[in-house]
Amino acid sequence: MARKKTSKTSGGTKGKVISSKVVFKGKVFSVRRDEVLEPSGVKATRDVIAHSGSVVVMPVLDDGKIVLIRQYRYAARQYLWELVAGRIDAGEDVKQAAARELIEETGLRAKKMRVFLDFWPSPGFLEEKMFVLIAGGVTQGKAEPEEDEKIEAKAFSQAELEKMLRTGVLRDGKTISSLLFYFRFMV
Repeated sequence: MARKKTSKTSGGTKGKVISSKVVFKGKVFSVRRDEVLEPSGVKATRDVIAHSGSVVVMPVLDDGKIVLIRQYRYAARQYLWELVAGRIDAGEDVKQAAARELIEETGLRAKKMRVFLDFWPSPGFLEEKMFVLIAGGVTQGKAEPEEDEKIEAKAFSQAELEKMLRTGVLRDGKTISSLLFYFRFMV
């Protein structure tokens, strides 16, 4: 018997969850196994990492320099230079989470913040959405890192960051995409 072709493509249709089961629950994320009927008519099993979302903060100093942080990332097995970032906690909005992360990781306080980009870092299996904010009117204060965070903060010029991008010094995807977008469309 010939299979019926469907021409339904996603113009905003979300599909239907047939069943869903949490197979792992951790401190930062959980893993769910969903049986779904996708908008195209495909019935599939999808393992999805459920995550509350995160913020990425680009502190831009009065002289135009951008502050990055350097910390050890266990999953990458190396120290990485990155923009400030962290999870959106329950009850927080994007700007509250960004302000908290900025203080924790750098001690910086921002008079104004605005979202300039949002994206899904790995939509094949991860529900996390990242919101990238510019932090302006920045003043220095005391950093308040979590007890497992050892962080170095440093300001870089656009030329220095572009060289770090070109030479592979920057290896963190959210930082690479955010800086490239900022330099291409906002500066």
